[in-house]
Amino acid sequence: MPRSLRPDAVLIQAVIAGALSFAHLHDLAEAAGQSGWKGWVYPISVDLLMVAAWRRLRTARRDRSAWVWFVIALVASLGANIATAGLLDLHDVPAWLRILVAGWPALAFLGGTLLVHSPTDTPTPTAAGLRPQPVDEPAVTEVDMHSEDPVPAPAPVSTPELPAAPSGMPAPLAVAVPAALVDHARKIADAHRATTGAPMPADALSARLGLPGPTAAAIAAELQLV
Repeated sequence: MPRSLRPDAVLIQAVIAGALSFAHLHDLAEAAGQSGWKGWVYPISVDLLMVAAWRRLRTARRDRSAWVWFVIALVASLGANIATAGLLDLHDVPAWLRILVAGWPALAFLGGTLLVHSPTDTPTPTAAGLRPQPVDEPAVTEVDMHSEDPVPAPAPVSTPELPAAPSGMPAPLAVAVPAALVDHARKIADAHRATTGAPMPADALSARLGLPGPTAAAIAAELQLV
């Protein structure tokens, strides 16, 4: 079923005010020498500039240029209403007013262009009330398997120190060692065995990797180095 139409007092008032302002602007433009169709487009130009400035203010309230052009269009509309209220002889318009009316199209074009092509304020996620999600940092630093350079040590894990193992036995694993780091150490130890024909000492592997003592001992125990 069609919706019932209800009269809106505010809308009716807006239509009446717009029609009167339109007529006053037309009368002033025609009195200033803009006859024919030119006198009818002046009110449209003023109203469009005001609407463009108002829409700009709704998206960027801190834009001072939008306030400036809104005030200019409002003064032009109010000025026409006051001028045609009997305070100005429309049959003898002063020269300065004719100059203002004649220069209005260029001014309105400049204002409309600046309002349309000025950048708008884009709210950031923090300003919009959205908090950035925390990013979990990787626990292990990526290791280049093709490089034999010392690798950065992983973050130390707070674990109780284990008693020293008897002589001749590998020390038990004291810390959790990443598998990638163990594989890298195994390649270095294998390369040492292939070159020298003997197993790589644990202290030499620790110096080669540049790792702290507990981590190096855990890797040596994993590789069963002596």
